[in-house]
Amino acid sequence: MVFGLAVLSALIWFGLIFFHGKFWQGGPILRPANPSHTPADIAPSVTVVIPARDEAEGIEAALGSLLQQDYPGKLSLILVNDRSEDDTGALARSLPDPMGRLTVLDGADPSPGWSGKLWAVAQGVAEARRQQEQDTGYILLTDADIVHAPAHVSTLVAKAQTDALHMVSEMVELQCESLPERALVPAFVFFFALLYPFAKVNDPESRTAGAAGGTILIRRDTLAEIGGIAALKGALIDDCTLATCVKQAGGRLYLGHSCLAKSIRPYPYVADVWRMIARTAYVQLRFSPVLLVLTVLAMCVVWVAPGVIALFGHGLARWVGAATWLVSIGSFVPTLRRFRLSPLWALTLPFVALFYTAATIGSAVNHYCGRGVVWKNRAYREAIPNDGRISPTPAPQEEPIRSAQRGAGPGR
Repeated sequence: MVFGLAVLSALIWFGLIFFHGKFWQGGPILRPANPSHTPADIAPSVTVVIPARDEAEGIEAALGSLLQQDYPGKLSLILVNDRSEDDTGALARSLPDPMGRLTVLDGADPSPGWSGKLWAVAQGVAEARRQQEQDTGYILLTDADIVHAPAHVSTLVAKAQTDALHMVSEMVELQCESLPERALVPAFVFFFALLYPFAKVNDPESRTAGAAGGTILIRRDTLAEIGGIAALKGALIDDCTLATCVKQAGGRLYLGHSCLAKSIRPYPYVADVWRMIARTAYVQLRFSPVLLVLTVLAMCVVWVAPGVIALFGHGLARWVGAATWLVSIGSFVPTLRRFRLSPLWALTLPFVALFYTAATIGSAVNHYCGRGVVWKNRAYREAIPNDGRISPTPAPQEEPIRSAQRGAGPGR
């Protein structure tokens, strides 16, 4: 039995390493573009939509980095203040905006069936359409806790135009300073790449679709074609749902790592990382107990069994387990290099996998105890696990506009 388990784990890893989009590699990485190569008269317009709820701590740095972009074309920012209970809106309005790029909206409470973030995004996109009715140019969706290098928008647009892409998304650099962050955050990127291998996402012939919500540049006509943000209604993993909708409509995707955008949201305690995982882990499994059981078993077979067999097995089983265990921890090394961490952290991967497995179980427990998905002091107990393969009833295009109170920042 032990030998059979060792062989099963080895076969799985053989498939992962050679036939799963090389998920373990450190790239692709979107490098800076030279804005001087894109004259202002041919640079398409870009509207950045930023949903923000209780982001006073970092909103000035995030918005300030966007206001200082060197993009040669028309660039406008729409911050949707999602019913913040702190000074997010006031701080955003106080920022210097000599070019009149920034609009600040005071968002309305979410309509039934919408998550708070998506409802805020819907209001921002509707305002973008009010400001520019033509479906030309791009919408950039980003978070209020991300700082962008001056060349970031230019680089995203250059990638989209050069490769004729409909959507460009990046996994931004995550905070990795505290001990819990160094121990647990790199695995978040690693497991994300395992679920959504970047090479498969970027392959038009593959059905795999994925995106990272921190940076999503999408063509306005593509967003309109899939039904707008209303097509995502009910989604709690909205970035990957959007990618699925775009790819099913025939759109071409790009997903890579960013060297021009960094999250400033810290995870100083283990509990912070736990909540980040548990927030949507059971949503990822479509609230299915069967998928939960299979996931737990798979995590044990893939991540835990090789090391256990290598330490406590006998004969050939021990050698097979040891070889598989070395391959598994070796696959983690490129991710650790990206975070500028010692390869020795790879030895903790089986324990980190157990932590992620426990958080996934915790996510299911939250669901069945009626706590649902909790984020930013909001709980979603009856949200639809929309993954882009269902078509919720679209909301009227103008509905978010009617529900929002418009307030302009400096220069608007």
